[in-house]
Amino acid sequence: MLREFFIKDWGWKAFSLLLAVAIWLTVHKIIEEPKAAATDGAATYDNLPVEIVSAHGDVRDYRLIRTTVKVTVSGTPEVIAVLQANQIHATVDVTADLEAGKDSRRRVDVATPPGVTLISVEPREIGVILPPTH
Repeated sequence: MLREFFIKDWGWKAFSLLLAVAIWLTVHKIIEEPKAAATDGAATYDNLPVEIVSAHGDVRDYRLIRTTVKVTVSGTPEVIAVLQANQIHATVDVTADLEAGKDSRRRVDVATPPGVTLISVEPREIGVILPPTH
């Protein structure tokens, strides 16, 4: 009777055992991965999109010479482990007057969530172009 318990449907039992091991390894890797990546308390995000901030009624077609920046932030390992790129916002303020047809450099402002400190932004300034009016 005990022998029949192990031999009957042995293919399904072996498949179930392999599947259980694969699931366990996957879950274990997912749980352990963020802890290893956040040990230094800093994170760098390449190609973070930059948004233009303009006055409410301003409908001019501003263009950025560069549309992404590289941002480095720091915080506790626990905060950095769960931080996502969409929680960091890079903006360029164009509410001050710009001359049409000329390039004007503006500072990149970065907003981070609580517990996250901005270390660096590359480039620190981005050129803004206001196409000439016809």
